Amino acid sequence: MRILTYQTGEGDQRLGALAPDGEHVVELTAVAADAIAFLEGGERAIDAARQHVANAHPETWHALNDITLCAPVPRPSSIRETMTFEAHIINVIRLRLGRLAGIDERLAQIVGTRRSIAGLLNRSFYQQPPYYKANPRSVVGTDADVRIPSYTRQFDYELEWGVFIGKQGTDIASERAREHIAGYTIFDDFSARDIQVREMGGRLGPAKGKDFDTGNAIGPWLVTADEIADPYNLTATARVNGEEWSRGNTGDTSYPFEELIAYMSRSETLYPGDFIGSGTISGPQGKGCGLELGRFLQPGSIVELEVEQIGVLRNHVIA
Repeated sequence: MRILTYQTGEGDQRLGALAPDGEHVVELTAVAADAIAFLEGGERAIDAARQHVANAHPETWHALNDITLCAPVPRPSSIRETMTFEAHIINVIRLRLGRLAGIDERLAQIVGTRRSIAGLLNRSFYQQPPYYKANPRSVVGTDADVRIPSYTRQFDYELEWGVFIGKQGTDIASERAREHIAGYTIFDDFSARDIQVREMGGRLGPAKGKDFDTGNAIGPWLVTADEIADPYNLTATARVNGEEWSRGNTGDTSYPFEELIAYMSRSETLYPGDFIGSGTISGPQGKGCGLELGRFLQPGSIVELEVEQIGVLRNHVIA
């Protein structure tokens, strides 16, 4: 089931689900008042939504063309953004190595990535998953405008996916963590790279490199966890103005969401509506952001992120 939040011509937001034909939306306000309430309802809410969709007469459906899709959860309870793909951080470090990058790539073929120069400069990545908390108020949905911050000259996308928590828990064991995943969606963590690079030197994480209005795009909907049998074998692509820039696979992660949930929930409660981003999807198939490619977004760029079995998240970049 694909759970979504949409806006009508009157401007009010409503909970809904994608209809069986894939071209209409079924209103779900009879099941839950909003997306957070739906997630708090757990399996009972999902079962009720399925029944409601099955019983809804097509005359009550809304055409996708007649409504505006918001983020599936317009204001998540929290956002935890991670960096779980080894290839991404290694590629970024090698950008800083300059002419040594090629030597380091050859070294990695001999001794392994962890013992390469880039790997040794990033030892902490192999010890625990790095993450930070982002601003839930900066979330937008698919087809929304994303405004380039006034202070950057290197505006970038990140090819990501993510999960919403659907069951409260603390100190969750990794082998039980999938029970806490409500579903999967696509995430674009837009970034001001020139600012972020400068800020990371302070070793406290990104600030204005990530924090700006419209900077977190999530959508187009939430695919319930039962719909995806093998979440770690999904092809992901990024297109800019119709041209493919990035390609990867969700299985290339070093830290699956189950491990992230176990780590993040240590002595801290995770709640329904909490969102966890995967970090940039990079790997053998390609590089997952413009920084790795040496290409950046411009006003007028249309960014499309597609993840197999989920859909397409599309955003318009404006000045």
